[in-house]
Amino acid sequence: MKKLIKNGIVVTAADTYEADLLVDGEKITEIGRNLTVDDAEIIDAKGAYIFPGGVDPHTHLDMPFNNTVTDDDWETGTIAAAFGGTITIIDFCLTTGDDTLEKAVARWHGKAEGKAAIDYGFHLMLANLDEKVLEELPLLLEKEGITSLKVFMAYAKEFQADDRTLFRAFKAAKEAGALVMVHCENGSVIDELVTKALAEGHTEPIYHALTRPPEAEGEATHRAIELAHMADSQLYVVHVTCAEAVKQIAEARAKGYKVWGETCPQYLVLDQSYLEKPDFEGAKYVWSPPLREKHHQKVLFDALKAGILQTLGSDQCSFNFNGKKQLGRNDFSKIPNGGPFIEDRFSIFFSEGVKKGILSLNQFVDIVSTQPAKLFGLFPEKGTIAVGADADLVIFDPEVKRVISAKTHHMNVDYSAFEGMEITGEPISVLCRGNFVIKDKKFIGQPGSGKYLKRKKFNQGALQSPTAATV
Repeated sequence: MKKLIKNGIVVTAADTYEADLLVDGEKITEIGRNLTVDDAEIIDAKGAYIFPGGVDPHTHLDMPFNNTVTDDDWETGTIAAAFGGTITIIDFCLTTGDDTLEKAVARWHGKAEGKAAIDYGFHLMLANLDEKVLEELPLLLEKEGITSLKVFMAYAKEFQADDRTLFRAFKAAKEAGALVMVHCENGSVIDELVTKALAEGHTEPIYHALTRPPEAEGEATHRAIELAHMADSQLYVVHVTCAEAVKQIAEARAKGYKVWGETCPQYLVLDQSYLEKPDFEGAKYVWSPPLREKHHQKVLFDALKAGILQTLGSDQCSFNFNGKKQLGRNDFSKIPNGGPFIEDRFSIFFSEGVKKGILSLNQFVDIVSTQPAKLFGLFPEKGTIAVGADADLVIFDPEVKRVISAKTHHMNVDYSAFEGMEITGEPISVLCRGNFVIKDKKFIGQPGSGKYLKRKKFNQGALQSPTAATV
């Protein structure tokens, strides 16, 4: 059945205007004033913004880590994302040394199949790039429509790749038309600092932050940037947390390097002091890179406003506090790294960025939807409101005030990282390809209805060019 959304304020990365939207099947088919259609369901959006569905470029659902698995799977995680206004996620497919890339991707398809309530794609994580992997990689990327690779410079004992592997990844990505995503922390140095802290008897959660200083992120960011430039390739720095890393990205973009950056809502509103909460409560806030001292928050917001950072990912990676987080009660290095953010990414950024006057409505849409869609080969089907685009729409009340709490969220985790935080704004109804997933704040979608997205190669859509802006 056709749907006619009337009386709302349409917001894209470029424009804000009053209009009606006609949805026929999966697509937006008409945009105009005072539209009338005889055989359409009428949705009154008076007083609401209509945003393009959020695109979250950074999630970890049903992911093995630290001898355990994240608590949100593809059903609970994607339903929570939809409640939060996100209609597309790109999750990280992990590979192992004794696996073919094809088997790894098939395993991730199996995790999502029958569960995903919204659309999704995969990034492919690379732990090594030997000749066998190099031979398999371009064929797999073409077959699966995967156009982004992930390499870790962190987690020395689990995922860390050496510089040779990272450089090879940049070269392979240039040839294949893929974007390389890098977790930039100096894992070897961090491993030394962790060993020293434990030897001195420091086991509390705060030492997770103290052994992963911002300098380790800044150094790794610089190294990744230079290796990407040497390979004449493209780099996307994930979850930027600190001034040291922002400085490196700003300087590289001022030189015209092909570098883009992402941050996350937790780094914009939470700080290192949360890891000092008593009775092991600080373990709730253990993720990597860690929370930083509060002054870094302004640097991150300024970088988003200036276009030095382009996207906001959630880095959703949830572990129950009264469960898996307890694995590190006597050793901070054994606390599973990650937190629950997928549901709150969109609204927190609206409340803290737009309502507090830091960002315009159009910048908000660009960062939470349009830029990730462009960078990861989903635009213009995703990330905008236009005739012919997928009808991924968020009808959003910009004035309602609410308090975030684990009592009311939809993630499969027993705490909220943002517990008690009052924010302004909430998705009311959310459509994915023309179908309601959330209607009047109730889930009416169907697990398994999400579509796997084969993506276009890197830079086949218009991207935000490197800028000379600095912070």
